[in-house]
Amino acid sequence: MKPTILPLRHNPREETVAKHAFMSDEWFALVDQLVEVHGTDIPAHAAILVNVTVTDTPFGAERRMHMGADAGQAHWGIGHKEGSDLTLSTDYETAREVFVTGDPQAGMAAFMSGKVKIQGDLAKLMAAQASGVGPGANNALAEAIQGITE
Repeated sequence: MKPTILPLRHNPREETVAKHAFMSDEWFALVDQLVEVHGTDIPAHAAILVNVTVTDTPFGAERRMHMGADAGQAHWGIGHKEGSDLTLSTDYETAREVFVTGDPQAGMAAFMSGKVKIQGDLAKLMAAQASGVGPGANNALAEAIQGITE
């Protein structure tokens, strides 16, 4: 089943949208479409590649994804990519809270409490977040992702 893309401006009072489990195959497919619709608002100078490993998923295995930015374009997808600047590892609930809410403070709190482990260039991650790259950088996209996530 191919998920249906949401309208550019989603008003939950006007329609019901199918929700999908965070990091499910259907969720990834819809987020790809939402990125096309809402754009990514990435600063042109941003250059970072992050591999993410999520444990304790409801899918019976850990899920791996990558995300990053280069030359004003965001890129992300299922699986890890070679040459990443760092790797984040966390549990499913923490990943969902950080990525779906788009709250950078939630990410920092999770890191400080040991729920997120980072291997690699932490300074590059902090610089990217300070320059407007990361969860919550695009409010319209963050709201649309929240709207499709169980």
